[in-house]
Amino acid sequence: MDPLSSLLSGIRAEGSVVSHAVLTAPWNITFADAAPLTMVNVLRGGGTLLLSDGTERAITAGDTAIVRGPARFRLADEPDTVHRPHTAYEINCFTADAACAGQELDGIHWGTGPEEATSLIVGAYRASGHRHERLLRALPPVLVVSEDAEVCAWLESSAADAARLSAGSQALMDRLLDWALVCTLRTWFDRVGADAPSWYRGLADPVLAPALHAFHGRPADCWTVASLAAQAGVSRALFARRFTELMGRPPLTYLTECRMDDAASLLADTDLSIAQIAKTVGYADAFGFSTAFKRHKGVSPSTFRTAAA
Repeated sequence: MDPLSSLLSGIRAEGSVVSHAVLTAPWNITFADAAPLTMVNVLRGGGTLLLSDGTERAITAGDTAIVRGPARFRLADEPDTVHRPHTAYEINCFTADAACAGQELDGIHWGTGPEEATSLIVGAYRASGHRHERLLRALPPVLVVSEDAEVCAWLESSAADAARLSAGSQALMDRLLDWALVCTLRTWFDRVGADAPSWYRGLADPVLAPALHAFHGRPADCWTVASLAAQAGVSRALFARRFTELMGRPPLTYLTECRMDDAASLLADTDLSIAQIAKTVGYADAFGFSTAFKRHKGVSPSTFRTAAA
């Protein structure tokens, strides 16, 4: 499994969808989910995202915005809408006694709004465990990717099919938003180029990609610089030099970081023993693993597990 797929494996759109909303100005939406990620697709019209740190980001038709949680944020037709009379909505999918939206948003409207109305599809993503946290650290508070009209039309048509409440409609919408999240993140990482996380940049390199796929596919193997270079089909010296230049640290340092991040997720999210986790992430015994974990994370595996619980 490649790094992006692995990091996304613990974050999903599961029954947490505002399928469609048509809003006539002035309006203001508060996102109160504390979701790790929230995605807003603007099909028509537009608005301004208002983040808790004071950031304002305008989005318009064709834009897909991904907002990193868990802080509350707002989307308004105009920034000053919050200070004057407006129609207020709140999205809160993840509390037991709350619907995924207010009554007005929960009703699905297709093509009934005026031409100037803003039309949105929103997905809030749940997290199971801690594996996604490494992905969140690589993202800005908000990122925006612009798509062409054909993509928006296809997304709106697919959402319309899902919103008819036929058999499988919720699963269809959830998978649609999962697909959209992956595509948006890949597009954004490609566009930011050198500012993308090293684990993503490496997958685009013809020398490093085979070695990275091999390691992430079999992290428990006894990897060395020589064995990784063999996967890449180059000399040990060339591989080590290229890896360090592109990834910003030596190969074995990267491997240790990934193993420790995987171990942290397993400690927090599973009941596996420390010895079992050690073998899963490539250590022969619990003692060697515990020493490496404490050196990397600053606490022992058992202390980390207790704090996570």
